[in-house]
Amino acid sequence: MASNKLFIIAVALIVAVVALLGFLVLKQGWGGGGGTIAPATLEFWGTFDDINLYRDAISAFQKDHPNTRINYKKFPFDEYEKNLIDAFAAGNGPDIWMIHNTWLPKHKDKIQPLPQKVESKDNPLMTLRDFESQFVDVAEKDLVSDGQIYGLPIYIDTLALYFNKEILNSAGITTPPATWEELNNAVEAITQIDSQNKISRSGISMGTAKNINRSTDILALLMMQSGLALYDPEIGVEFSKTIDRQDVGEVALKYFTDFSNPRSKVYTWNNQMDYSIDAFRNGKSAMMLNYSHHVQTLRSQAPRFEFGVAPAPQINNSRTINYANYWAPTVSKISKNPEAAWEFLAFMSGRVGSAIYLNASNRPPARRDLVELIKNDVNFGVFAEQALSAKSWYQVDSQAIETIFAEMIDDVNFSRRSVKEALRFAESQVSLLISKYEQQKIR
Repeated sequence: MASNKLFIIAVALIVAVVALLGFLVLKQGWGGGGGTIAPATLEFWGTFDDINLYRDAISAFQKDHPNTRINYKKFPFDEYEKNLIDAFAAGNGPDIWMIHNTWLPKHKDKIQPLPQKVESKDNPLMTLRDFESQFVDVAEKDLVSDGQIYGLPIYIDTLALYFNKEILNSAGITTPPATWEELNNAVEAITQIDSQNKISRSGISMGTAKNINRSTDILALLMMQSGLALYDPEIGVEFSKTIDRQDVGEVALKYFTDFSNPRSKVYTWNNQMDYSIDAFRNGKSAMMLNYSHHVQTLRSQAPRFEFGVAPAPQINNSRTINYANYWAPTVSKISKNPEAAWEFLAFMSGRVGSAIYLNASNRPPARRDLVELIKNDVNFGVFAEQALSAKSWYQVDSQAIETIFAEMIDDVNFSRRSVKEALRFAESQVSLLISKYEQQKIR
């Protein structure tokens, strides 16, 4: 799939200049130049990304670091974490590995932080001040701990609003909804329910857990936009915290599940609907919230499908909050070549390395300077700009928490618990999860 032409040209110019100057730009601090002391072979493990997304960046790095060899290995997502844990336990894991942005609390003990002194260099590869100035804010929250850098981001993804242009046009909706109130109005105008009370056309895929891609992230986004941090180290889990005398967590959960409540004005979705991405692609649903990689999914599956991408709706326009989800490379504690590994990651997260990777992967950038470069891109500009206002929250086990959130949604939809009861039960479950994690750390 083609990206914005200006972005491709800019990347091509950068790569050409770097090649012509023998990577002098890198040596001036754009991504950590300079040779390593001794030959090194680095094992690099990841998931989702194929080797072709890294091949050009690895080749560019090796032109200036001919003694460093990098072997990339991709694992299926459902096997990746277990393979990592087993390999580290056996003492033969990778030098470099991808961590999810929520993984630092869980796997910090397996990471070698970025060193502030490298023998082959006069200056650090990257200081904390460099990190803060170069990357969007959420990266520091996720990858920096106790003043040490535990990962260097190469992209940042966020939830955005995908919309079917034809359906919105036919409903007289001139612009995609920017607030949730506008989205409510759009859903009411678009939704079609037949004489058998079956939804023939949905306004948006929201309200359920299992047939909506990233449903739990959407709910977390709503809760965070309502003012909840979801977890505060001084307070604990705060799903049920009141703000301005309002139980905002309950309001967010009710708002989300109302889209699948037949008694609600915005009823537009249920558990019998097709999977959200399929429903959107097939014109059964006018909108969905999802991440940037599904631009490519939709373009490849339905080349003639006319859709657009707009910023995720906000509660109001005065405070913008978006939801971050991404993977970042780090260096394992057992690596025999940690300096060489971090030197490669400094290149990958630098302006040139990031540009090469982003051009291959069609992902939005983590670097502020590249956000500025592609913010007008028709496909990825929205995601790039949203990275500036992206947030995340502390999770000791993201997969376990995803299950708890999904059960919270189902508890409401299947009338197992009231909204208040479902929210408080989920809060207690996450609190218990964190408590067990803290006890294990003490042992």
